[in-house]
Amino acid sequence: MFDVRKRRIPAVAGLAAAVLLTVQVGAAADPRPTLAQARAKLAQLNDKADAVVERFNTVNEKYKAARTKYERLNKEYATEQAKVEGLRESVVSTASGLYQYGGLSSVPGLMSQQDPSGLLAGLAVAGQVSAGQAWTLNEFDAATKGLRVRRTTAKAAFDDLGDLLGDVGKEKKKVEKLVGEQENLLRRLNQFNAGDPNSRGITYDGPASGSARKALQFAYAQVGKPYRYGATGPGSYDCSGFAQASWAAAGVKLPRTTYQQWAWGASRRVSLKALEPGDLVFSNGFGHMGIYAGDGKMVHAPRTGDVVKVVTMASYGPGRFVGAVRP
Repeated sequence: MFDVRKRRIPAVAGLAAAVLLTVQVGAAADPRPTLAQARAKLAQLNDKADAVVERFNTVNEKYKAARTKYERLNKEYATEQAKVEGLRESVVSTASGLYQYGGLSSVPGLMSQQDPSGLLAGLAVAGQVSAGQAWTLNEFDAATKGLRVRRTTAKAAFDDLGDLLGDVGKEKKKVEKLVGEQENLLRRLNQFNAGDPNSRGITYDGPASGSARKALQFAYAQVGKPYRYGATGPGSYDCSGFAQASWAAAGVKLPRTTYQQWAWGASRRVSLKALEPGDLVFSNGFGHMGIYAGDGKMVHAPRTGDVVKVVTMASYGPGRFVGAVRP
């Protein structure tokens, strides 16, 4: 006899599965953000990226300074080591002379001393030595002490270098994650501008003079080149790298990051109401900066997906910029 329940069970199970699948698909497919929401998200990412990029730049600068210090100390250590080895030959000669005249009982045993201090201690019991021999021994003693100091200092610098390299790696990961999000949103909004690393820019014809004019002429010649975090030119720039390169063209050496440039200009700060072409202008939080070009405009390297450009400062709205420095 045909059992209707055998037909009902699969049918009901299939219906339940279909309903469940519909619910799951509906829950997983979040609604796409509107254009306004995407732009608001991009603005948040841009502000966050400004701060993260400058933190990366700051840590990277510390790393480069530590690397330079370690390389210098390591070189000094090698020089000191060579000096010790050179003096060791003179000490051996002194010891041989003392042995020859009966001052020492065992030159081979004495020369086997690995520790320079042990070698000197052995020679100290040899009795009287000549003035020249005494000078050699004193020089050797001072050199070995200096060698130990150099070795310890270089080791500490090397350890610092390793710690900072780890910090650079962490900050770089944060930046690259943000940059990826920025690029995705910009491409979705059809606003990603890859720029041209070989752009010849435009001509500056503003009111600046002297070194400020040279800086702005260089800056305008970079218009159209892409923004790239951590970049200092010549094919791409970030905001502080752009300011540094522009003023370098005028013979003025600026520090690398926005924070460092603001601190460097502690005695050179000017009011935003008294801006002159060439002044460095800084955003609230010091995550971004540009170069004032006159007539209410500035030239800057904005952010990921954009290029070096000239904009009006008013386009950023009131309160965006907090101060300026005149190099």
